[in-house]
Amino acid sequence: MQRTLNCFASDLKGLNGRELLEAIQASEGRTIVTEVVSTAPSLYPPVTNPELVSGFGADLLLLNVLDVFQPEVAGITEQGEQVIARLKELTGRPVGINLEPVDEGATAAETLLELPTGRVATEDSLHKAKQLGLDFICLTGNPKTGVTNEEITKAVSRANAILGDDAFIIAGKMHGAGVKGEVGKDILNPKTIQAFVEAGADVILLPSPGTVPGITVQRANQWVALAHEYGALAMTTIGTSQEGADSDTIKQLALQNKMVGADIHHIGDAGYTGVAIPENIMDYSIAIRGKRHTYIRMTASIKR
Repeated sequence: MQRTLNCFASDLKGLNGRELLEAIQASEGRTIVTEVVSTAPSLYPPVTNPELVSGFGADLLLLNVLDVFQPEVAGITEQGEQVIARLKELTGRPVGINLEPVDEGATAAETLLELPTGRVATEDSLHKAKQLGLDFICLTGNPKTGVTNEEITKAVSRANAILGDDAFIIAGKMHGAGVKGEVGKDILNPKTIQAFVEAGADVILLPSPGTVPGITVQRANQWVALAHEYGALAMTTIGTSQEGADSDTIKQLALQNKMVGADIHHIGDAGYTGVAIPENIMDYSIAIRGKRHTYIRMTASIKR
């Protein structure tokens, strides 16, 4: 079985979503997903932010606020369906997006923030995401979107029926997303984990211990163990702007997430505007897999 840990661009290109998930599992907690706001200006304009984070050790790219009907990545001139294809060509990395399961019956006042249709986890958006050739879909909620765990569960069922083996599904919240009663230690529970998996989620998302109040290593480890028991993988996330913290904090979070049992390690997009501090990606990578694998990921040509 291939491991993402040892895959080059040509290997990753040949994997569908299901096979990519197996390669992640085989890497035993040494896969890094880095999130980027797709429309945020490049930190260094000669290259895109996704290229930048790839160069600092990211294995997979997660695009935030991308509208599937009007896809845009800052620094890429291609338009429409060519945007994702061009991004994969430039980085040699699998690419996924966030889609937000906002209650379609809710008003803008109830959800706090009104989203374009192309960012919402509707059937049409999911079909379009599949058409764009995305490798995974993360069903989650940005701040003030009002996304609930109940709506995530419904969206998982829709996504599972539409995506099949072409893309894998991540489900969960990095923070409360503006929902009372689903914050801190109450952001997730065993019943919700079971519901996500039974609906078809491949990966359970949970905040990294030390990012959301009340989530300890012990609590997160219990959630991860339950996800594994149900046959899913687990992704710990840094979605609270701590991707902009100092290096020592990043290393501590990384090792805690190893203790928790994370299969995938996520680093958020708010170190600078729309992208993590690049050095923190490298430091996180070295903490969980050493300089050997980190430097290989950083330097391997996309033509390999």
